[in-house]
Amino acid sequence: MQTLQLHKELPDLFRFDNGGFVRNQEDWRRRRSEIADSIVRIEYGGLPPIPAATRAEELHRSIARYYLNARYSQYRISIEESSWFGFRLDLLVPEGVGPFPVVLTGDACWRYLTDEITLEILKRGYILAQFSRVEIVPDTSHFARDTGLYRVYPQCDYGAISAWAWGYHRCVDALQTWPEVDASRIAVVGHSRGGKTTLLAGATDERIALTVANGSGCGGAGCFRWQGPESETLERIVTTFPHWFSPGLASYSGKEETLPFDQHSLQALIAPRALLSTVALEDLWANPTGTWQTYVAAREVYRFLGAEKNLGFKSRRGEHPMTVADWMVFLEFIDFHFIAKPLFSPFDVNPFPDLAPCQSWRAPAG
Repeated sequence: MQTLQLHKELPDLFRFDNGGFVRNQEDWRRRRSEIADSIVRIEYGGLPPIPAATRAEELHRSIARYYLNARYSQYRISIEESSWFGFRLDLLVPEGVGPFPVVLTGDACWRYLTDEITLEILKRGYILAQFSRVEIVPDTSHFARDTGLYRVYPQCDYGAISAWAWGYHRCVDALQTWPEVDASRIAVVGHSRGGKTTLLAGATDERIALTVANGSGCGGAGCFRWQGPESETLERIVTTFPHWFSPGLASYSGKEETLPFDQHSLQALIAPRALLSTVALEDLWANPTGTWQTYVAAREVYRFLGAEKNLGFKSRRGEHPMTVADWMVFLEFIDFHFIAKPLFSPFDVNPFPDLAPCQSWRAPAG
């Protein structure tokens, strides 16, 4: 059995690369840019370019009577730079008068949401938007970079997670142009590798108001430096899934303490916007203890920005699959932020009371 691996404390989010320290919110914006440049480049290989224009061609429209008379539309999302590239976006709009908040997920490659979850989202007055991230680029490590978005933008080092996050951004491009959409209340939800993707999408697009990452583990909300028992390591993930990341990330295998960031840095980029990380306590591969560590560290940025209530962490017993109960937790958090509905339970309970924080630094005063 793998034993707990401990490294030096997490990098100080308030310390500039030149040794100076963040003192105020203007400083934080500069430090945020510095962190973003580093983590997006080193870990994810940058992002694909923002297109000159994003187009949404409606392919089908009907009334989905089974889904509470929601209006169903299917679109093809495309970009000006390519005559052939595109992917499908499915929309269910609740009956009534909008604009409505949106719950957007790119996990349709795994499965479209069940009827139970779909009805719950619509009943709460949210648009449900779904796409398959693997229509952007495939999720296989053996293909050459001659397919999907790689054919449109070939002169780049971005990995699949970056390409999938770019897909979320293009969905947001389209959503914010439709009158039935409340563009100020768009939530993105993802599970496992989809949670890794939503974290990057939310960190790199401030139009996303709320990010949910469930069981995102290594390369998501899980910590590189703090490896809980049986958790996935940096070395293992870049060996098994090299196509997800920048080619250069592998050079840090076994040298995690030399990374200029950790995954608390990615979460801090989302601040002060809402962010929820959720874990299953028996899902050891996804490093639940390491996910708690990055939450505690990122919380210092939320505290500094006066937005601590916008950051949430929730755990449950069980293993990796995303369940209906998980969705109820996500929707409770979304309700709290989008419609000011009170929480039934706190979203910051420490499931590891004997676990000391990795970092000794704190948010600056004032």
